[in-house]
Amino acid sequence: MYSFLISVVLLVLGYFLYGRFVEKIFKPDASRQTPAYAKSDGMDYIPMPGWKVFMVELLNIAGTGPIFGAIMGAMYGPACYIWIVIGCIFGGAVHDYFSGMISLRHDGVELPGIIGLYLGKAAKQVMLAFTLLLLLLVGAVFVYSPALILGGMTGGSNAAVMSWVVLILLYYIIATLLPIDKIIGRIYPVFALVLLFMAVSLMVCLMVKWPSGIPELWSGLQNRAPSNGPIFPCMFITIACGAVSGFHATQSPLMARCLKNERNGRQVFYGSMVAEGFIALVWATVSSYFFFGGGNAELGATDVTAAPQVVTTVAKGWLGVFGGILAVLGVVIAPISTGDTALRSARLMLSDAMKYDQKPLKNRLVVSIPIFIVTGLLLWYNIADTSGFDNIWRYFGWFNQTLSVFTFLAISVYLVRHGKGVQWLVSLIPGCFMIAVTTTFICISKIGFNLPEAAAPYIGCGTFLVSFLTFCIFTLRKERRLPSSENTNK
Repeated sequence: MYSFLISVVLLVLGYFLYGRFVEKIFKPDASRQTPAYAKSDGMDYIPMPGWKVFMVELLNIAGTGPIFGAIMGAMYGPACYIWIVIGCIFGGAVHDYFSGMISLRHDGVELPGIIGLYLGKAAKQVMLAFTLLLLLLVGAVFVYSPALILGGMTGGSNAAVMSWVVLILLYYIIATLLPIDKIIGRIYPVFALVLLFMAVSLMVCLMVKWPSGIPELWSGLQNRAPSNGPIFPCMFITIACGAVSGFHATQSPLMARCLKNERNGRQVFYGSMVAEGFIALVWATVSSYFFFGGGNAELGATDVTAAPQVVTTVAKGWLGVFGGILAVLGVVIAPISTGDTALRSARLMLSDAMKYDQKPLKNRLVVSIPIFIVTGLLLWYNIADTSGFDNIWRYFGWFNQTLSVFTFLAISVYLVRHGKGVQWLVSLIPGCFMIAVTTTFICISKIGFNLPEAAAPYIGCGTFLVSFLTFCIFTLRKERRLPSSENTNK
């Protein structure tokens, strides 16, 4: 429990201290007109209050990520606290803040556009395809998994599941096509409050119970789940949301198009990541008690290990009927909200690439129909051959963290062009670390090259040094040769 409380305090301090430091590097300008006003279209560019943008951003980036990822990550032991705190403050929040603010400075451009501006046209095209695939996978899987849960609650038949599949898919279509303030801007703040309320309620339960069996940091950082792979790199892939997640950079531009003032950026982008880190810390602590402190025996669930079952068991056992309702909202509403914003992001990325105005409904349909068709095909593949889709989905964690690498590198180039001194280190160091994580994971993982786990530290250290030196030697030299006009803010 002490490790949990220390971690929460460090997160709060990180927001006020390091968050302010990062903000000073970017230098937000309160007098600068934001895209919400400059490109207002009543569809995607709509000014919204800062608190509402924060809530929508939190739900967009969170979903079930900081819950399920933290539960699985807690199996490794108290080392998960270190990754959530350090990863969130120095990695994920920096990643989310700069990706949102750079988008803001470039008229709300989507992630592939940011990568194209700072890593080149070839990287833009590769990342456009890469990111679209990731978003369509998210959209497809977050139709079927909530439908399975809802179908089980309404009879459990295949017909019940398919009925929910159709209803959720229809909702996705409507939410993707309607203006962002009609559905997303109205109901998502409520769901974000539910997500936060659930985390705070569980924190209160932890404080009241004060369970003594939770492993502390000083109990040792040994791997308590060796069958899941080594802590490095596997834990860093497992806990993405709550620490570092490339998917977040696909969501930040959505909210960059709705900010009224650049000064709201730290609250919205850095702050929502810290809030997500808090949610992850709560669930990591609850899960540590569940797995190692006797919580599963207390709740009569000694055979429960799957993350969704842990959520429902703990919520119902500690919070009663109300907790059961919250659990359903958490494992059903949260993924649905992530799925629909994923498809909305896909629409905006394609329209940006095609330079196709999205204000007319006809134009939105032209871009969206292919997205819905591909999502439907992936969904059909998932239903017809679950194992086939599961094999693809096993790569999602690696794809997600690899996406963060390209975002970090684009941010680093931006800071070389626009910053002073060595400010680019705030993004390059976590970026090189994520290069080490993703490279090591694909080398030792069974879904990769399946090299011996003993090679992980050497691959990781070598990859970090090579990537860091390569950026310093080649990218820095190239960027600093650019004419001064190319090294100024837009």
